[in-house]
Amino acid sequence: MIAFCGDFRYTVYQRPVLSGEKTKGVIHMGRIFDMNNTFFRFMSKVADLCILNIICVVCCIPVITAGASITAMYYVTLKMVRNEEAYILRSFFKSFKQNFKQATIINLIMLLIGVVLYIDLNVSKAMQGGAGQIFQIIFMAFVLIYFILFLYVYPVLARFYNTIKNTIKNALFMAIRHFPYTVVMVIIAVCPLLLLLVKSYQIQSTLFVLFLLMGFALIAYCNSYFLAKIFDNYMPKEEAGQESAGESV
Repeated sequence: MIAFCGDFRYTVYQRPVLSGEKTKGVIHMGRIFDMNNTFFRFMSKVADLCILNIICVVCCIPVITAGASITAMYYVTLKMVRNEEAYILRSFFKSFKQNFKQATIINLIMLLIGVVLYIDLNVSKAMQGGAGQIFQIIFMAFVLIYFILFLYVYPVLARFYNTIKNTIKNALFMAIRHFPYTVVMVIIAVCPLLLLLVKSYQIQSTLFVLFLLMGFALIAYCNSYFLAKIFDNYMPKEEAGQESAGESV
């Protein structure tokens, strides 16, 4: 007999056990449908990352808003890794609005630097002899620094109030000071390039679709574990203690 309780849990009653009969286990349906179990928590996290990824990609389509969109994505993932209650849409657009001006200016600066580096790399490739190779190495080093700055500057903007100049300086400072974390974050960020090594077109296509669904948000989420540890070093002790207790940013 199955009774439907007021707290939306199912209780299964066993009939009396007859002599010589093996005892059958009680089925706890409440545990199966408990939204706090590991499976449902995992699926909820996957759904949140898919929603976050789609919103971020859509808001990046007008290139001018890409900076604010990436900043908002990190604002949400930094809250997620701290297990702070956050409504994805509300938190995303809250950060998008608050940081729009600074994020847009930083985005334009990053775009300008990216264009200059691209031109310099092409010019160095066209150069003959050893000078061209030396310049290629130099500009590739600048590309690596640019990529590392890209990984840090938007999360720093999402987490701290500061001027644009100090935000960029602090991003570079943190990247150098916490170099082991930086290396891990770079590896995580370039992992999607492994898709190019997959020879099967069907597998590659499937993985590419999955990446479009949640790839950018997943990278931000993974990197946010390390970013949260880094940022805690620069938070006042009282505020860090409050956040560890589950208070929102």
